Amino acid sequence: MKIGLCGTMSVGKTTLVNALKDLPEFKDYMFRTERSKYLMSQGIPLNTDSTLKGQTVFLAERASELIQENIITDRTVIDVMAFAQASKSMDYIDKEAFTEYATRFISEYDYIFYISPEGVEMEDNGVRETDQDYRQLIDFTIRMIIDKNKHRIKKYGILEGPTEQRIEQLIFQLGI
Repeated sequence: MKIGLCGTMSVGKTTLVNALKDLPEFKDYMFRTERSKYLMSQGIPLNTDSTLKGQTVFLAERASELIQENIITDRTVIDVMAFAQASKSMDYIDKEAFTEYATRFISEYDYIFYISPEGVEMEDNGVRETDQDYRQLIDFTIRMIIDKNKHRIKKYGILEGPTEQRIEQLIFQLGI
């Protein structure tokens, strides 16, 4: 099963993935978390400065995860599409072409869970953008992409609240 978590920055996606690693229900799963610090150290522009090449690297990471079986990842192609759409460095034509191409991967997830930013304070990890307006823009864009592509999403769920509550919601929605 391929399970992807999506949501704007600093909503606890990585925290949730790391918490799932310790649960017996997920002992046969691989877990992937974003490597923004590493990619930034390689000179790949992030956040509002993201370029077509940079977003292509992020998309390649997400696509490589989809080759795996039994994987839980803290980012999806939907996240990549949202950051591409919000990029100040990419032109409109590249944004649209990139997004159109990336949509082809959405149906490869067995489950996509949207993580709500409601009630979650933004943390500065030294890599992510900390502008609240940008955070809201990414969240809005993710929700719009999900809505536009519902026909491509096999199973969809929303996770809210603290990590323990999100774990309960996820396990319930997975039926395990």
